[in-house]
Amino acid sequence: MHSKEYNWHKVAESTAEITQRGERSIIEVKLLGREVCLIYHKENLFACTAKCPHAGGKISEGFVDANSNVICPLHQYRFSLKNGINTSGEGYHLKTYPIKETEDGVFIGLEKNNT
Repeated sequence: MHSKEYNWHKVAESTAEITQRGERSIIEVKLLGREVCLIYHKENLFACTAKCPHAGGKISEGFVDANSNVICPLHQYRFSLKNGINTSGEGYHLKTYPIKETEDGVFIGLEKNNT
């Protein structure tokens, strides 16, 4: 099995842009025509698609619970920040993206064959 290769795209100048609202901050950004959420929780950054896979709820209008799940505002479906797995049992999967921070900014990785 080979590892995935990514094209990295800058989405913020610094972590401070994302954490401006404090712990459990969620902001929405546009990345190559797609909407992506950046989430700050427990001193870590996470990235996921901006719409819930169930009914299209705006993840940026939801919240993060104490168990590191992002909660959709429409039906309270829960998704792991780490891998997008649905933790409330409905069987949906929230697309997540790798994220990295460098002195040059915050970057989200898109698989090379999907950009």
